[in-house]
Amino acid sequence: MAGNQGERVRRRLSTEERREQLLSVGACLFSESPYDEVWIEQVAEIAGVSRGLLYHYFPTKRDFFAAVVERESRRMLRLTAAVPGIPVREQLGDGLDTFLGYVERHAHGFRAFHRADAAGDQTVRKVYRQALAAQERQILAALAADPEIGRAPEEQPELRMAVRGWLAFTTAVCLEWLRGSELTREQVRDLCARALLGAIAP
Repeated sequence: MAGNQGERVRRRLSTEERREQLLSVGACLFSESPYDEVWIEQVAEIAGVSRGLLYHYFPTKRDFFAAVVERESRRMLRLTAAVPGIPVREQLGDGLDTFLGYVERHAHGFRAFHRADAAGDQTVRKVYRQALAAQERQILAALAADPEIGRAPEEQPELRMAVRGWLAFTTAVCLEWLRGSELTREQVRDLCARALLGAIAP
């Protein structure tokens, strides 16, 4: 039909799809550059939208970066949730495999998430630290429900410290792995698994 010749049909994004598109662009930019060097104009240009539309979704750059951090936090919490009643030792390997798969597929988001602590904006840093605290609580809850461990963090303050240290260790390992480490995914998984089991050993 003549009316269709040379015509490109462009599907209009829904509100949620547009928001996800903007956050994906932001994750790429924030993963490669410090917070102060990322400009909202860059995001709008890459996404092909006006600055006004971007500000409609995120009133400030602070709000935008905080949303990037929160999105990655939700992803990590969802992917690493433990199955209640099953010993952590039995599900640790599969859980880390899932997590490392996320790190590979969403490398920009993972890097951007962990760049947040270096941001000069205190609000962004607060969002990041709250996200880390949520990860810590999720792991401690899984350990408390573990029939082989069953230690509540309030009863074992050193357990909380061990988990916090393990999260920092795993983050450092994963960031180094993304830089081009010679270790395979399986080797990284086993390294992180051994570290956790060693850290929580009584």
